This record gives sequence, structure tokens and C-alpha cells, in this order.
Amino acid sequence: MRKVWYAVGALVAVIVGLLLGGGVYMLRYSLAPEGEREDTARCFRHLVEQHPELADWLDSLRCTDGLRDTFVTMPTGERHHGYFVSSRPGSPVAIVLHGWRNCAIDFMYIGRLYHQELGYNVLMPDLHAHGLSEGEVIGMGWKERLDVLCWMRVAAGLFRSDSFVVHGVSMGAATTMNVSGEEMPEEVKEVRFVEDCGYTSVWDEFSYELKDEFGLPDFPLMYSTSLLCRLRNGWSFGEASPLRQVAKCRWPMLFIHGDNDHFVPSWMVKPLYEAKPAPKSLWVTPGTEHALSYRDYTAEYLSRLRSFLE
Repeated sequence: MRKVWYAVGALVAVIVGLLLGGGVYMLRYSLAPEGEREDTARCFRHLVEQHPELADWLDSLRCTDGLRDTFVTMPTGERHHGYFVSSRPGSPVAIVLHGWRNCAIDFMYIGRLYHQELGYNVLMPDLHAHGLSEGEVIGMGWKERLDVLCWMRVAAGLFRSDSFVVHGVSMGAATTMNVSGEEMPEEVKEVRFVEDCGYTSVWDEFSYELKDEFGLPDFPLMYSTSLLCRLRNGWSFGEASPLRQVAKCRWPMLFIHGDNDHFVPSWMVKPLYEAKPAPKSLWVTPGTEHALSYRDYTAEYLSRLRSFLE
């Protein structure tokens, strides 16, 4: 009988070890990118290679010292970094939010639309644990929502404006939706939201990736990893839900998603759109893969954005 109990104990230990090991493996996706976070020169080179239409705009900003950056101390005590471009005091402010393991520079093509085409002041923060902002663990857009609220207060003072649009792509879009469900800072009198290919929840996104990459079901690994994330990082996959956040949002929101997205699957935009109370607008781009709606439909992207904001 003792041998049976030893065998059962050994089996339990193996299972626990596998679950913990699998959880640690999955949580590696929430670790900050190594080695290239602070290489801004490389990021700018890559940006112009991908978006040569930005070259003249960036050159003009450099000549006039128009592209500035700043560091802000968050309530957590961490120093976060962001770039900003001024249009004129009192003009609306666009806060542009980048994707997972990217940085603010990578999405300056969105910043150019707002600044050059629409006359907005623009703030482009490096989210927690990205770019030049401090932090080691990525919050997948959940904890970052609180940082964005701080950036909105900073931008209100910086640009002397109380009118905002928050525009995010991929994880930045999830962050945007998470922000939308919060009470806005008192400095903000008007705000609109643009989410481009964001996910319904961290649980749904990780569950999809688990099935797509490894063919594994949710149980038991998703549950053990979510618990591990709660113990280590202070939040669980289930609570990090843009779907629940948009249901609380009463401000206008534009949803954008490619119908050939296999990273954040295209089906996610439908429940998000349905959960959001009016006013809202939806644009599904035919044939577009993840985060490429701007590339595939550049002129229409600006046109849709302009119509939504007006």
C-alpha cells in the first residue's frame, strides 16, 4: 500500500511540475523584449523602411525640433517615456498606443495621420515594459490602462486641451478598450476611441494561441497559468477583459479589424462591437492580416478616421 501512495505522490508531483513549467513557459510572453528596447535608432530605421511616406514628415520635425520626448513618473514609481508632437495649443490630442513588444516609434505612422492630416497634437507613449519605459512584465493592456489615464492628464496640461482620441493597434487596441471602460480624468471633457484589431480578453487570446500553436485545450494549463499570473503579477487572464470594459463605455468608438487576421482572430471584433453601446462604428477590411489595415487601405484608413472624428 505504501508503494501505491508513493506512486500517487510521484504522479501528482509530476503533474504539478508540468503545470508550473507550462505556466512559466506561457508567461514568457509577458516578459519585456530583451536587447532591443532602447535601440531607438534601429526602430526609426525600421519605421522608415516600412513606411517611406513618413521620411519627409520626420525630417521636418527634426529640422524644427518638433518631435520631443519626456519622462513621467507613474503612481507606481516607475519612469515611463513618451514622444509628443505639437500642432497648436487647444487642438484635440491623439494618444497613440503601440502593440505587444513594440514601441511608440513603430506606430508613428498613426501619429503622422493625426498630426499632419488632421491637425491634432499627438502623444505616443512607450507602454509599461516597452521602449524606454521602465518595467519587466507586460500587462497585456490591462494594467497599462491606468498608465494611459495618467498620460491623458499629462497631455491635457502639455497641450492645454480637454478633447482627446485614444487610438491603439493590437495590444494597444486592447489597452484602448480597457481605458474606455474607466472614469475619465477630470481634465478630459470629450474623448473618442479607435481600436484596431484588439482582442476580447487575455484569456480568449491566450486560449486561441494555445490551441493554434500546440493543439491544447484550456484545461488545465490556462487555469494554472492564470493563477500563476495572479500570484506573480497581480491580475488574472479572466479579469483582463476589453469585452467587459467596452460594455461600460458611453463615448464613441471605431472598431477596425482585418477579416484575414489569424493572430488576433477576426471573429473577436463582432462580440466587441455588439457589447459596446452606441455611438459606435465598425470597419472590417477585406483580405487584411493582423495590424495591416493601414498598409492595405491607407487612403480609406484616413478617410474613415476623418469621418469618425468629425
